[in-house]
Amino acid sequence: MSSGKLDGRRVAFLATNGVDESELAEPWAAVTQAGAKAELLSLQNGEIQSITKGEKGRKFKVDRLVADASVREYDALVLPGGVKNPDTLRMNPAAVEFVRSFMDADKPVGAICHGPWLLVEAGCVRGRTLTSYPSLRTDITNAGGDWVDRTVIADQKLVTSRNPGDLPAFDAALVETIATAIDERTLDRTIEQSFPASDPAPGPSAL
Repeated sequence: MSSGKLDGRRVAFLATNGVDESELAEPWAAVTQAGAKAELLSLQNGEIQSITKGEKGRKFKVDRLVADASVREYDALVLPGGVKNPDTLRMNPAAVEFVRSFMDADKPVGAICHGPWLLVEAGCVRGRTLTSYPSLRTDITNAGGDWVDRTVIADQKLVTSRNPGDLPAFDAALVETIATAIDERTLDRTIEQSFPASDPAPGPSAL
C-alpha cells in the first residue's frame, strides 16, 4: 500500500548491464511504495542484466533510452551500483549529461556503492560531502568531494551510501529527501501565487 508521500511523482533509475540487483530493486520498491512512478532509463532498449553476489541475477525491462529523456520530466534520479554498470554509463555522453543536468537543476539524486562514479564523471562532487564504495574514495577526493565512511549521507538533495548493506538507510533517506523537495517546491509555488509580482512601471506614454 502506498504511503502517499510521493504520489504522482516520477523517479528515474539510470542503469545498464551489470547493475547490482538489490541496489536497483530495493530503492525501486521504496519509491513506488511511497506512491511514485519509477522508470528505468538505459543505453539500449529491451532488458538489462543485473548481477547479484557475482552471478547473473534478474533481468529488468528498460522503459526508455536515456538519450530520449529530459530532466524536466522527472522529480528525482537514482544511480544504482555494481562495478560494470556505472563504469559503462560514465563512458556514455548522454548518460553523463543527464546526471549533470539533474544536479544543476537541484533535484534529488540518490547514488549508492559505485554509482557516484557518474557524479565524478559529470563534475558534480566538488564541495559536496558523500560516501560510496571505498574504492571510489580517491576518485571523489581528487574531484573535489569530501568522502566519508558512513552508512548514508544526505548533503542537501544528494543522498549516497556505501553498499547493499546500507540499503535500508539509503531507501529511507531517499524517500524523505524527495518528499521534502516536493514540499519545498509546493511552498514556493504557493508563495508566488499569494504574492504576485508588482505591476510594471508605467512606460514613456504614461508620463
